[in-house]
Amino acid sequence: MNVNGELRSLVYGRPLSVHTDPIEKKPFYHFLPGSSALSFGTSGCPLRCRFCQNWELSQSTPGDFDPAFTTPADMAAAAGERRTPVIAFTYNEPTVFVEYLLDVAAAAKARGIRTAMVSCGFATEAPLGDICRAVSAIKIDLKGFSETFYRDVCSAELRPVLRSIVQVAKSGCHLEVVNLVVPTLNDSEASLAGLASWVASELGPDVPLHFTRFHPEYQLLNLPPTPISTLERARDLAMAKGLRYVYVGNVPGHPGSHTYCPNCRKVVIGRDNFFVSGMHLKNGACEYCRRPIAGVWA
Repeated sequence: MNVNGELRSLVYGRPLSVHTDPIEKKPFYHFLPGSSALSFGTSGCPLRCRFCQNWELSQSTPGDFDPAFTTPADMAAAAGERRTPVIAFTYNEPTVFVEYLLDVAAAAKARGIRTAMVSCGFATEAPLGDICRAVSAIKIDLKGFSETFYRDVCSAELRPVLRSIVQVAKSGCHLEVVNLVVPTLNDSEASLAGLASWVASELGPDVPLHFTRFHPEYQLLNLPPTPISTLERARDLAMAKGLRYVYVGNVPGHPGSHTYCPNCRKVVIGRDNFFVSGMHLKNGACEYCRRPIAGVWA
């Protein structure tokens, strides 16, 4: 809000949803696997995705709710009380509460708690730079690989998101990329192959890429869930482009949710839904062949 020429945030200190989640639910697969994260979001988002699973928060305005005020110190203290080693900024788009995010991150750091952001990546360079310096991990949803999809389905643009992803990758902050595969809208061979090629060429082979299953939600109740075969095809295309860590998401029990050693191909992190079922890493390397596995493990 503009108050006598001064811009003031209407969501600072006003989280609408606070939960403790597995870090894998964000999803982060190469950042402190098996950890829990105190997760929260406010209202608002710069995008209008027709498939949003958190539309009650993201498409709301601050006046729709009257949450209690929570200081950054209070949020960090809550994470300490719950013994969660991570605070995750999620549920809606964290860039809309960037001032609060930065203050919570500073309060968390003072307690030895790390922070992570789940974002659409639609941000300008300066505040995103501040975020990269403040948090330990960022997951960006690359919602499709065409300007038409971004314009018609998300009311946004692709190019700024690609720029943001590259900025995060260059910052040294841990990065993972997710593509929700929506039947008939962004699931063509050309779109999936183009996205995988871009990740391989611009980000490198070690950035985890997740292809996740769409379920009918919000304004796209007419579409079916993504066929599992489509997700498997996307994973195969990405691995053929040289990507080492490609995942099938939102399909509990699928072998594509495990982390495999790029060298010996054995499972180094087994997953069952959002939980780690087996860990075969030693000092960040494969327990079987000693190949280093990219990620933040401790």
